[in-house]
Amino acid sequence: MKVNIITLGCSKNLVDSELLGGFLTQAGMEVRYDGEQMPFDVVIINTCGFIDQAKEEAIDTILAVCEEKSKGNVGKIIACGCLINLYKQELQQELKEVDAFFGTAQQKEIAQYINDNSQDANAGVRKLSTPRHYAYLKISEGCDRKCSFCSIPLIRGKHISRPIEDLVAEAKALVNQGVKELILIAQDTTYYGVDIYGKRRLGDLIRELAKIESLVWIRIQYAYPNQFPLEILELMKTEPKLCKYIDMPLQHINDEVLQSMRRNIDGKQTRALVEQIKKEIPDIAFRTTLIAGYSGETKQQFNELKAFVKQMRFDRLGVFEYSPQEGTAAYLLPDSVSQKEKSRRLNELMEMQQEISLEINQAKIGKVFNIIIDREEGEYWIGRTEYDSPEVDNEVLVSKKFNLRIGDFVRCKITEGVEFDLMAEPVDASLFDNKK
Repeated sequence: MKVNIITLGCSKNLVDSELLGGFLTQAGMEVRYDGEQMPFDVVIINTCGFIDQAKEEAIDTILAVCEEKSKGNVGKIIACGCLINLYKQELQQELKEVDAFFGTAQQKEIAQYINDNSQDANAGVRKLSTPRHYAYLKISEGCDRKCSFCSIPLIRGKHISRPIEDLVAEAKALVNQGVKELILIAQDTTYYGVDIYGKRRLGDLIRELAKIESLVWIRIQYAYPNQFPLEILELMKTEPKLCKYIDMPLQHINDEVLQSMRRNIDGKQTRALVEQIKKEIPDIAFRTTLIAGYSGETKQQFNELKAFVKQMRFDRLGVFEYSPQEGTAAYLLPDSVSQKEKSRRLNELMEMQQEISLEINQAKIGKVFNIIIDREEGEYWIGRTEYDSPEVDNEVLVSKKFNLRIGDFVRCKITEGVEFDLMAEPVDASLFDNKK
């Protein structure tokens, strides 16, 4: 049986798809991710429901697969994931071509629906969709935060940490498969451990993971600014496997907006935290995300956000247009910023960031970095430094005249920097040149 799993949304969804892929593979099925070679016996769409744009993408994807089904290219269609948790009844009524609907955390039920042989499959065995040298490690599920704009607690439920010993066992299994980089993910990685240990234990988890011999990089994503565990900064100074990288969504800087967002931190505290992180780890790559056009955001509040971006010079920045989500506290507030103005504000922030990123990248010219090769594309090997996470950050392009391999770590000198990419060459070219 040939199954195609299409994953939409974040890396947490990706791990869910890989767990599902593990169940199906153990049951003897051929699993593809985002496959294009029709026909398929089953297509599974793992949806995202975080913002309006994600919901639209999910519906469009389902409709496109339904069209292929009408042509005879697809047998059964299964829709699962976040959007289904929110709107299962409505979607069942509207999308009659879809054979079954499942929410999040129902990988085993989906596998059993497709094939009864999967009932004996081992839970936790993943079929990776990423290149074999890196993988995401989901350390907890759900979220206890009450951010006014966010529907994740409605979709995923309360925060549930996974025991350290379970995570270490999964990490060892992944490393045995060839994984060299683990990217720690959760709705809030810095809250890890509070529910099962009574205190935050992200640092303890990282120390245990760092003991795995063949693991080279450990990366943290989705940190929360309120009560950020400062011990992580000390670990970055002393543990070479922990990448000097932080992904911390700040969302805004204005006090009134932050209060309305229920972020439990004000602008002064936010600035102090960012400055402390940058001071203690001068070469850290700081990634954040912001919301443009939040309910009631005035021009003055937006200008304060712009000044903050200009002052802090984040290494990486993502911006979302605010979209009210049903069931959240902010849904009841007037959506007073027009769609046109939201888009304008987003573009203005990203144009600022483009200039900042260009300056930061050009300052890297002539410097040497350890680069991991992710893939080959056209005439180039595509890699990343420890300061870049897959899919969302800078990529490093190395000419294919050098005989490299995917998954290699290579010392490279940066030769050129543009807004969001770097060009590089291996430091000792004679080791890699095909002509030698």
